Amino acid sequence: MISSCYQEVPMGQVIIRNLDDAVVTSLKRLAAKDGKSLEQFLRDVLADASRRDREGFFEFAKGMRERGTPSDLDPTDLIRKDRDEGH
Repeated sequence: MISSCYQEVPMGQVIIRNLDDAVVTSLKRLAAKDGKSLEQFLRDVLADASRRDREGFFEFAKGMRERGTPSDLDPTDLIRKDRDEGH
């Protein structure tokens, strides 16, 4: 029996309709400049944008965590106070 070391990874597809011809021409030019096909160039651009977005979120979360200070307030007391005030 021959086993394969490759596993199929699900890959999504995106179809973008109604792009202006000038945009497509410009993208093709940029891809050629990088020595890539238009498809590979766009794949790389989208992957890079996705990573930047994720990194930005993690930086935001880290900043929030650093700015937050531990509280010595008991949540039960806060709930009781809120209830007693009629909220």
